[in-house]
Amino acid sequence: MVLALTSHAWADDAPDLSAGETRITAEYSSSVLIFKVGEITLSAHMSETTYFANTHIEASGLAALFTDFDIRAEVSGQRGQTLSNPQSYSHIERTGDKVRSVDVSYGQATARAEVEPPFGSLGQPPASEHHRTDTVDPMSALFLLSEMTASSNDSVCSGRIPVFDGKARYDLRLEAGGFEDIRTRAWRGEALICHIWYEPIAGYDPEDYPSEAELRHPLTVWLAPFQNGDIHIPVRLHTRAGFGGVTIQAVSLDIQGLQTP
Repeated sequence: MVLALTSHAWADDAPDLSAGETRITAEYSSSVLIFKVGEITLSAHMSETTYFANTHIEASGLAALFTDFDIRAEVSGQRGQTLSNPQSYSHIERTGDKVRSVDVSYGQATARAEVEPPFGSLGQPPASEHHRTDTVDPMSALFLLSEMTASSNDSVCSGRIPVFDGKARYDLRLEAGGFEDIRTRAWRGEALICHIWYEPIAGYDPEDYPSEAELRHPLTVWLAPFQNGDIHIPVRLHTRAGFGGVTIQAVSLDIQGLQTP
């Protein structure tokens, strides 16, 4: 499971922010044990009514010796008085010489995907129209996680986020884990801990379905508060699933339009 925290940095000549707008640029480094395996960046722009983000993830360090891949994705959506809603999501995944593009429209209640080249299988069972109704994309899940952990929200880091990524349909089940003082290269202070349990539902081929060992452990996210706790940004992520577990930490974080509480 990867919450999409990857991106292409905003251009230096980006327009000035208007009242109520926020621009976030973050870089992350992922590692297994002491070995660096990936580089992740995130750029996002939010106004009172809209949001946009683009992402990029690529293998680096030890992993780059064994695999050649990168993923680029972007999303745009509307922000209301309650929670954010995606309008369109797309990503391009490259592994070696293989390239696949996925475009998902969320403009209606039921998400619809266009994939090129098409998947060889849509899973057993495939994600039905019912499964794809009232869902969000993997990147918008990040915005929802922030909104669902806001200090003004009674359900701090609880509930479920229904996700459809163009093929797989799964839930992210949230569970609060308290607070902890942490330090990364990009941020230090008291962070909110949120445990995220990955629950697959449909759209998986048997060989791709997560094992019991992979599902046994949650993704733990440390969220740094901004704007008096109304916005939370991940500064560290860790999962014990897999050999040695995977840790992702923020190495740079630039926020314009917000002040740390």
